[in-house]
Amino acid sequence: MLLSGRVALVTGAGQGIGKAIALKLASWGADIAVVDVNLDSAEQTAKEVKAMDRRAMAMKVDVVSVKETEDMAEKVFKDFEGLHILVNNAGITRDGLILRMKEEDWDAVLNVNLKGTFNCTKASLKYMSKVRWGRIINISSVVGELGNAGQVNYAASKAGVIGLTKSIAREFSGRNITCNAIAPGYIETAMTAALPEKVKEEIIAKIPLGRLGGPNDIAEAVLFLASNAGGYITGHVLDVSGGMAM
Repeated sequence: MLLSGRVALVTGAGQGIGKAIALKLASWGADIAVVDVNLDSAEQTAKEVKAMDRRAMAMKVDVVSVKETEDMAEKVFKDFEGLHILVNNAGITRDGLILRMKEEDWDAVLNVNLKGTFNCTKASLKYMSKVRWGRIINISSVVGELGNAGQVNYAASKAGVIGLTKSIAREFSGRNITCNAIAPGYIETAMTAALPEKVKEEIIAKIPLGRLGGPNDIAEAVLFLASNAGGYITGHVLDVSGGMAM
């Protein structure tokens, strides 16, 4: 299979896009470390991975903590005897117009979305470097490219992820480790499902393909970049937005 013998660590994998990514990689042969702040959700995803006859472990990790991310990467490498693929998907929002935004809302979003990506990447690179093979896929956002009113903290964090991605790609290309970002547009999740129908229609009107994306759209893109098919791509931002970022 496409990812046979590979071990993938996916953060924010308890639900939504992260869960779809974990299950997609497992369906193509990877063993999965399911990381989330909610252990119950992580365990449910791990259970579904094991039902595919793949190895899985569920871990509760605060990606903002250096120690927890270091312990996480070490455990995955030791228990699964490898760590080849990292998907930095964990992220939060704390929306608000800049003049009303509280400092703690700015800090929380930058900490989880940007520092968390830095922490998990730094911890994982130690083990990828040992085998001189790795695929790092960071989930950014079209908001990090285009900006969005009321999301200055989120936009800054996701733009930072893009800069981080390109810098890591340059640092580690000589060790056969690629680093790319995916920039999703509007994706059908529990949050978007709760939006009023009129708001949904206004959003869809801005999307050239005329529909919201689904978690599987992002998972398929991750699969491509995680496999040998995407092995000659690094430092790239792949927009999966239905054409929003054209």
